[in-house]
Amino acid sequence: MFCKSHALVSRKAIIGALLTATLSISALASQPPSTGLGQAWPNAADVSVSPHFHVYLFVREGVRYIQVNDLNGTVLGAVAVADHVVLTLPVGVDAAYVTTSSSSSGETVYRDGATQITALAADNGTVVLNVIDGDACTKFDCTGQVTSGPDTCTKFDCTGQVVSKTGQ
Repeated sequence: MFCKSHALVSRKAIIGALLTATLSISALASQPPSTGLGQAWPNAADVSVSPHFHVYLFVREGVRYIQVNDLNGTVLGAVAVADHVVLTLPVGVDAAYVTTSSSSSGETVYRDGATQITALAADNGTVVLNVIDGDACTKFDCTGQVTSGPDTCTKFDCTGQVVSKTGQ
């Protein structure tokens, strides 16, 4: 009798552990990766709005890293975006040509409602990436909750995509 009840408890423990592991894995799958920046073909979803470029989004500790590749997988440039601050990163063959401004020129390759990136071919064969930071949240977490910000603060989900703007 003792063996049967012990086996029953063990089965319940195993099933519970498997269920917990499955739920943990599915929760992690909904978040963008936090590694792979700088790779030609990172293990990340292509979030480009242009058929001429690949764009990959990474999130780590509340900072969004956006990488732009050409169609051959060559990394052109990357930026880090957090708290209305855009940092150009020393990543990619055209990293020296990543700019920030409030106006757009060229083809839009990425847009999430808070940040827009355009690409423009220069005469010397390089690609100029321009990053326009819009009305983004001052702080957000990966659960999509705004932790502070103005009334027009943008809410992000765990993929870094805009899900709504408050007050609209």
